[in-house]
Amino acid sequence: MTRPPSAAQRRVVDAADPVSGRLRGTQAQLAALVRQGLAFRHPRPPHDHFLTPAGHRLRAGDTPGRDRTGTAAPAEEDRVFAARVGGEESAADGPARAREVHSAWQGLLELRRMTNRDGATDRPCDWERTHLVRAAALALEASGQPPEGPATAGYRVRATPQPEAVAVYAPAGEPLRACANALERAGWQTGEYTEPRTRIRHLLASPRRV
Repeated sequence: MTRPPSAAQRRVVDAADPVSGRLRGTQAQLAALVRQGLAFRHPRPPHDHFLTPAGHRLRAGDTPGRDRTGTAAPAEEDRVFAARVGGEESAADGPARAREVHSAWQGLLELRRMTNRDGATDRPCDWERTHLVRAAALALEASGQPPEGPATAGYRVRATPQPEAVAVYAPAGEPLRACANALERAGWQTGEYTEPRTRIRHLLASPRRV
């Protein structure tokens, strides 16, 4: 069993930036929070520490097995983060979602650093190549692009028959170009195409290798 954070460590968590989750504390405190799964160390200088989703829940006052009303909380596996691919019937927004997206993106950058042979964080890693739709959707959501909702326009990411390629749909013009720019900044290569039958413009996006 992981020991709960000490009072000093808890003060560090409570003082974290409410959106980014950036932490300030002694190296010992930050290292302990990393061991407990409540924080992670950013791979790029100055190597600041940030809260993980579990750390954000602790800061918000959630405790394992109970929500803030004292009733049973959802199991951890029911609260696993999932990037929005677009077209979801309902989804929560607000600061909590922004924190989750930020933490997930920082975690993916760390995964790139750990698994790319040269430690590069500017191009996708093997996990992204085997989870194309989820990886592209996270890159888009983390960049601030809006996913399609029940009554709002936005991006939709869908699988394709092509290996290592996803289709990204968005309103033609600037919204579609913005999606292309966001993916390219995240290490993807994109091309804009027109479907022969429907004449709908869309992107084909693939993880960049070099």
